[in-house]
Amino acid sequence: MKRSLRRALWAGAVVAVTVAAVPMTTAFGAGTVTTTFTKAQDWGTGHETKVTVTNGSSATVATWRIEFDLPSGTTISSAWDADVTSSGNHYVAVKKSWAGGLAPGASFSWGYNGSGAYKAPLNCTVNGAPCGGGNPTTPPTTTAPPTTAPPTTAPPTTAPPTTAPPTTTPPNTGGKKVVGYFAEWGVYGRNYHVKNIQTSGSAAKLTHILYAFGNTTGGRCTIGDSYADYDKAYTAAESVDGVADTWDQPLRGSFNQLRKLKQLNPHLKVIWSFGGWTWSGGFTQAAQNPAAFAESCYNLVEDPRWADVFDGIDVDWEYPNACGLSCDTSGPNAFKNVIGALRSRFGSSALVTAAITADGSNGGKIDATDYAGAIGNLNWLMPMTYDYFGAFNAQGPTAPHSPLTSYTGIPQQGFNSDAAIQKLKSKGVPANKLLLGIGFYGRGWTGVTQAAPGGSATGAAPGTYEAGIEDYKVLKNSCPATGTVAGTAYAKCGSNWWSYDTPSTINGKMTYANNQGLGGAFFWELSGDTSNGELIGAIKGGLG
Repeated sequence: MKRSLRRALWAGAVVAVTVAAVPMTTAFGAGTVTTTFTKAQDWGTGHETKVTVTNGSSATVATWRIEFDLPSGTTISSAWDADVTSSGNHYVAVKKSWAGGLAPGASFSWGYNGSGAYKAPLNCTVNGAPCGGGNPTTPPTTTAPPTTAPPTTAPPTTAPPTTAPPTTTPPNTGGKKVVGYFAEWGVYGRNYHVKNIQTSGSAAKLTHILYAFGNTTGGRCTIGDSYADYDKAYTAAESVDGVADTWDQPLRGSFNQLRKLKQLNPHLKVIWSFGGWTWSGGFTQAAQNPAAFAESCYNLVEDPRWADVFDGIDVDWEYPNACGLSCDTSGPNAFKNVIGALRSRFGSSALVTAAITADGSNGGKIDATDYAGAIGNLNWLMPMTYDYFGAFNAQGPTAPHSPLTSYTGIPQQGFNSDAAIQKLKSKGVPANKLLLGIGFYGRGWTGVTQAAPGGSATGAAPGTYEAGIEDYKVLKNSCPATGTVAGTAYAKCGSNWWSYDTPSTINGKMTYANNQGLGGAFFWELSGDTSNGELIGAIKGGLG
């Protein structure tokens, strides 16, 4: 686990209104370009709304602009995947620059969280046309939204919210899961903190955060980094809610920041993940006495200082009955036994999840362990469908590290996402308990002369933190994608060759996840995304 179309717009703006087809959905039509507001969640003191723009015309819609009013008692507190501005109760939402045009028949979804109970918007227009149909009385404006109103995409950064956050958790709607890793060490060199999850808009899009990692040693769950976890003091400017830590408060660090994040986002669940590449060796001893291991994990996760922070436990064992950083020979039932013990100790209401191998080759790592036998005690499984190829093979051949499917010339058969998903399903793992993995980073080689995949190399390309690895937020500017292979983007810049996922390729992967009936997606890890959450936006928008 380590990453001139305006005429077409006007032509589509004069047809009749589209009527809502399901309860609590309000559809506004502007010709054949329609906008649908759907209540996703409503917990009384707040709500989440999904907004879908659909192009029913025969021409690509280059851009869209939605204007609407919200009834008294309802305001937007945060929004994602659209640029939203406000003046009083009047809101303007426009397409993000990265979203691209809407092809005929295509839809794009964005969303917002609001205060108060859900209320349908009023006076809605799409590209200047009345929502109820008819010709626009004036052309769609091309001027920028008001500059005096603050954007609604992020909370204040220096003061706590002026209104109290919701105090009750909205119901579980059973929707697709959007699960992201927060790396505890990111608070150091990466300068990525829990507050960034909020200010980027990612908190509103996530359903679950995996806090990585707790250690496994001596057959027990143990703290990974006590300073980062619960001791580091945050200033007011660094804190999620704008309130500074004090020297004598009982809990500080990322744990306390996660508590504050959950208070602002009551839909959000946090799971403590144990193991990972570095600390998986401890699972071998844990498997010798699963009950004792589970007891230690329960006592740590449910420690009274932070019991309210965590909603369950995640096992990232790389790899049971196979070799990772070290080799495990505890047998094909060890993983199943450990998971069973954890479920028994944590009970039915806690989340118990696992990140697992995505090796779909014949006789590969999936075949080494009885993952299907453990699935009854797991809420979901996360096959790590990335890191298939990289500069750990210094001479190449260059290949996308997270291919969705096989392709001609792939260096290893079975090393692709679809192979892993199909193998797990064939063994009896239900599709809706599988999440598709996305890397928020790229892997790259240097000394490459061939632009297409399959070229030779001399070693790892330079990276900000580690050779051969770079964040998406860097690569999108330093080495923009020029091609795709097996559903993943790649580019050659100078002698460096990189592969990584973009909002466009993620959209394709989410289409695959939907078509396969998967339970959602997960990603490694939050700090690799842009400051406005481009990639997580693509995941949430693509899953629908």
